[in-house]
Amino acid sequence: MSPDFLTPGSQRSAAEVNEQIRALWVRAGGTLSAQERAEYELLVVEWASAIRGEVIEAA
Repeated sequence: MSPDFLTPGSQRSAAEVNEQIRALWVRAGGTLSAQERAEYELLVVEWASAIRGEVIEAA
């Protein structure tokens, strides 16, 4: 797993993270291994953080 996934407060946009999530599901063929699930969970947390940041920025 890339260190980017472990960096709190990622500077990636929600769209970029969403693309990573979609790519993960495609690579996994729709069924995640334990390692892929851990990666997915980190990506979802990062995506949620990016969404919050974009909403606050827009306000």
